[in-house]
Amino acid sequence: MKNLKMLVLLLVFTLFLAACGGSEAEPTEPTAEPTAAPAEEEMAEEPTAEPTEEPTAEALGTIVDIAVADGRFTTLVAAVQAAGLAETLSGEGPFTVFAPTDDAFAALPEGTVESLLADPEGALTDVLLYHVVDGAVMAETVVTLESATTLGGEDVTITVTDGNVFLNETTQVIITDIEASNGVIHVIDTVLLPPSMSAEAEMAPSIAEIAVADGRFTTLVAALDAAGLVETLSGEGSFTVFAPTDDAFAALPEGTVESLLEDPAGALTDILLYHVVDGAVMAETVVTLESATTLQGEDVTITVTDGNVFLNDTIQVIITDIEASNGIIHVIDGVLLPPSMTAEELPSIAEIAVEDGRFTTLVAALEAAGLVETLSGEGAFTVFAPTDDAFAALPEGTVATLLEDPAGALTDILLYHVVDGVVPAEMVVTLESATTLNGADVTITVNDAGEVFLNDTIQVIITDIQASNGIIHVIDGVLLP
Repeated sequence: MKNLKMLVLLLVFTLFLAACGGSEAEPTEPTAEPTAAPAEEEMAEEPTAEPTEEPTAEALGTIVDIAVADGRFTTLVAAVQAAGLAETLSGEGPFTVFAPTDDAFAALPEGTVESLLADPEGALTDVLLYHVVDGAVMAETVVTLESATTLGGEDVTITVTDGNVFLNETTQVIITDIEASNGVIHVIDTVLLPPSMSAEAEMAPSIAEIAVADGRFTTLVAALDAAGLVETLSGEGSFTVFAPTDDAFAALPEGTVESLLEDPAGALTDILLYHVVDGAVMAETVVTLESATTLQGEDVTITVTDGNVFLNDTIQVIITDIEASNGIIHVIDGVLLPPSMTAEELPSIAEIAVEDGRFTTLVAALEAAGLVETLSGEGAFTVFAPTDDAFAALPEGTVATLLEDPAGALTDILLYHVVDGVVPAEMVVTLESATTLNGADVTITVNDAGEVFLNDTIQVIITDIQASNGIIHVIDGVLLP
């Protein structure tokens, strides 16, 4: 029995070996197995496609790289380099940068950028760090915040109005979520100034203090004091003042300033408030306006001619953007008169000539020729007015002879001194000639010193004496047709 079991086991074992040997006898079938190997290799290579889904850190440039390449941030890049912050903003971060454009820097008061670059380790660094927040804060998160603490240590406030995001209430975020390898950039339309620097600005002198200290505005200061407006222009408000110089007041008809000082609560206050606009309006904004409403209630018109700014057509802005703690000053070369009081308060051309005292011969000639009424009327005239000295310089007996022929030669000569319409000095210098009421032209030349001559020899010595019906330019000789 035992031998039978052994025989069976041996038979099973033999059959097993035979089966194994049979599988090796068919070599063509296993050729399918190697085809699986490439499939396995392909599966092994598939992960190489994953970096295209997450390229980020290596594929993107740093914040500084992006700012340099963009082209809209040349001033910001120069500032970052000057402050030695390029390496920081090229580092690992992450950072969020609110990046002002070149236009944003250009909108700063003239000289500000140069002043900041001159203090790279101080004010410049403070301003730049006030534009950087630690961590990458995407726009969807920014709009949920009320403020964010900057690397400068001070907070920037965040508000959302009509879907627009504003920092510190006035600076708008205009482009969001420019991703960099070390953070994110949001583009803004103005330069942010840390509150601590704004506080320093508030320590600047007031408009009134600047006017007092400057020395060119003694008449304006006296007028403000008489009208009780010094305290107003020293207060908290934000004002824009178009400030006439002492020369501007001196160009008014003789006795005008004294007359105004005698009526401080009336005409003087009206005139002074006509030089003040609510809010700080920088020069860059002034040139975009056609008019501005003054605190007096009436508008002052604004025009730009050949790059020069004029108020009410004749008063030129000669210095801009003098900053004060409570506003801004633009210096002007004439005194502005409200439209409502111009015709009523100013004397006529004839009245000014009579009251001035330097034109007695001219007045006598106008009376003899019957032209006083004309030059006292409504028309708008420009009169080139010869002084008594100018008439005295004529050959002896000439004036007496002219007075004997009032309707002839005298009238011709007088009308040759009058041009139709108001032609202020800044327009006179642009002309080669002007047609007079006599019908003949008077030629106009300007020498290298800026002096104006009529008919080559007669000099204009005083300009822009304003009258209710026109303007007077004083000349040192008598014009002969």
